[in-house]
Amino acid sequence: MENRSEKPDNETYEAWRKDPANWKDGLLYYNPKDKRLFPPKRYGGGWTINFANRNSIIAFIILLGIIFAGIYIWYKIDGPK
Repeated sequence: MENRSEKPDNETYEAWRKDPANWKDGLLYYNPKDKRLFPPKRYGGGWTINFANRNSIIAFIILLGIIFAGIYIWYKIDGPK
Protein backbone atom coordinates (compact mmCIF):
# COMPACT_ATOMS: atom_id res chain seq x y z
CA MET A 1 0.00 0.00 0.00
CA GLU A 2 1.30 3.43 -0.95
CA ASN A 3 1.84 5.96 1.82
CA ARG A 4 0.16 9.21 0.70
CA SER A 5 2.36 11.40 2.91
CA GLU A 6 5.47 10.04 1.23
CA LYS A 7 7.01 12.40 -1.35
CA PRO A 8 7.36 10.90 -4.84
CA ASP A 9 10.90 10.26 -6.02
CA ASN A 10 12.55 11.96 -9.00
CA GLU A 11 11.80 9.00 -11.28
CA THR A 12 8.08 9.36 -10.53
CA TYR A 13 8.20 13.11 -11.18
CA GLU A 14 10.00 12.49 -14.48
CA ALA A 15 7.48 9.82 -15.50
CA TRP A 16 4.62 12.21 -14.76
CA ARG A 17 6.28 14.95 -16.80
CA LYS A 18 6.75 12.66 -19.81
CA ASP A 19 3.30 11.04 -19.64
CA PRO A 20 1.10 12.47 -22.44
CA ALA A 21 -2.01 11.76 -20.34
CA ASN A 22 -0.91 14.53 -17.94
CA TRP A 23 -0.89 17.16 -20.68
CA LYS A 24 -4.21 18.55 -21.94
CA ASP A 25 -3.94 19.32 -25.66
CA GLY A 26 -0.19 18.80 -25.26
CA LEU A 27 0.16 22.23 -23.59
CA LEU A 28 -1.49 22.35 -20.16
CA TYR A 29 -0.11 20.20 -17.35
CA TYR A 30 -2.92 18.56 -15.36
CA ASN A 31 -1.89 15.97 -12.77
CA PRO A 32 -3.82 15.76 -9.46
CA LYS A 33 -1.12 13.46 -8.00
CA ASP A 34 1.60 16.11 -8.45
CA LYS A 35 1.51 18.56 -5.55
CA ARG A 36 4.28 20.85 -6.83
CA LEU A 37 3.19 24.44 -7.55
CA PHE A 38 5.42 24.87 -10.59
CA PRO A 39 6.55 21.56 -12.15
CA PRO A 40 9.10 21.62 -14.99
CA LYS A 41 7.88 22.14 -18.54
CA ARG A 42 7.43 19.19 -20.84
CA TYR A 43 10.06 20.38 -23.31
CA GLY A 44 12.93 22.76 -22.75
CA GLY A 45 13.77 24.58 -19.55
CA GLY A 46 11.58 26.47 -17.16
CA TRP A 47 8.39 25.71 -15.29
CA THR A 48 4.68 25.48 -15.94
CA ILE A 49 1.45 25.55 -13.93
CA ASN A 50 -0.19 22.36 -12.65
CA PHE A 51 -3.81 23.16 -13.44
CA ALA A 52 -4.97 20.24 -11.26
CA ASN A 53 -3.49 21.93 -8.18
CA ARG A 54 -5.64 24.78 -6.87
CA ASN A 55 -2.70 26.33 -5.01
CA SER A 56 -0.71 26.41 -8.24
CA ILE A 57 -3.47 28.37 -9.97
CA ILE A 58 -3.75 30.79 -7.04
CA ALA A 59 0.03 31.37 -7.04
CA PHE A 60 -0.10 32.02 -10.80
CA ILE A 61 -2.94 34.54 -10.42
CA ILE A 62 -1.07 36.34 -7.62
CA LEU A 63 2.08 36.46 -9.76
CA LEU A 64 0.11 37.91 -12.69
CA GLY A 65 -1.51 40.44 -10.33
CA ILE A 66 1.89 41.61 -9.11
CA ILE A 67 3.15 42.00 -12.68
CA PHE A 68 0.07 43.93 -13.83
CA ALA A 69 0.11 46.10 -10.68
CA GLY A 70 3.75 46.96 -11.37
CA ILE A 71 2.96 47.90 -14.97
CA TYR A 72 -0.02 49.99 -13.85
CA ILE A 73 2.01 51.81 -11.19
CA TRP A 74 4.85 52.45 -13.64
CA TYR A 75 2.36 53.78 -16.19
CA LYS A 76 0.74 56.12 -13.62
CA ILE A 77 4.06 57.43 -12.26
CA ASP A 78 6.31 57.62 -15.30
CA GLY A 79 4.20 56.42 -18.20
CA PRO A 80 5.09 56.64 -21.86
CA LYS A 81 6.17 60.08 -23.02
